[in-house]
Amino acid sequence: MNTTLQLGFSPCPNDCFIFDALIHHKIDTEGLTFEVLMEDVESLNRKAFSALSEKENSLLHITKLSYHSYAYLTKPYVLLDAGSALGNNCGPLLVSKKNYAATDVDALKIAIPGKYTTANFLLSLAFPKALNKTELVFSAIEDAVLNSEFNAGLIIHENRFTYEAKGLKKIMDLGEYWETQTQLPIPLGGIVIQRNLPEALKQKVNRLVRKSVEFAFENPDSSEEFVAQHAQEMSLEVRNKHINLYVNEYSIDLGNKGRMAVKLLFDMAMQVGVIKNLDEDIFLN
Repeated sequence: MNTTLQLGFSPCPNDCFIFDALIHHKIDTEGLTFEVLMEDVESLNRKAFSALSEKENSLLHITKLSYHSYAYLTKPYVLLDAGSALGNNCGPLLVSKKNYAATDVDALKIAIPGKYTTANFLLSLAFPKALNKTELVFSAIEDAVLNSEFNAGLIIHENRFTYEAKGLKKIMDLGEYWETQTQLPIPLGGIVIQRNLPEALKQKVNRLVRKSVEFAFENPDSSEEFVAQHAQEMSLEVRNKHINLYVNEYSIDLGNKGRMAVKLLFDMAMQVGVIKNLDEDIFLN
């Protein structure tokens, strides 16, 4: 019997690389087909919050979420072990046009890529008194800082490869901040599935996402056209750097270390009062 599931992920190179084999049936999808929604991660975050406030059955069956958002959405969703973006030296960067020190940050007007992004969560951990923040689409932040609309910008994704060439300066690497504090990879985004779906179906989806990532690693050129279609003006070199940074062993399976990193992020969020204590197991078991 064929089953269709809604699947939301971003048009970023790492997500296109991960899901290409799955949605284009380059692997055996075991009777599943996918109705795809591609939007930037903060839009997917907000869609999940919005759908939850309306009625739970309007939630996407499967979606990419920032880990920060998932911390608020553990009742309707559970995290897959496959498909996540964790890693080292891949965190968000706080950048500016002028030279600012970390001690200046509290007083700066900062553009952020979304309230519920993990990037904003890390900024709040590092600079809890930096409250003058405005949300922008992540791809608009560099130009907004260059045009002096903001003192600083919190950049994510491929912008970490382009900001220096555009004349921006790094104030702090928040991924480095996290890794120094925890000695663990930084959890950025994960793939979640509706908790109330049948257990066998959830396990099947997790298995298929893993197979899709493994196929992508074994056939790296196979997804190139799909990645390029959604990569805006990125060069092949930048696209490949982006994929290499965000797709790795933790995308195949979180494993013990990946799970430790996610759990620590949630524990820290509870300690600082960002989220309440959780009643649900956050991992698919």
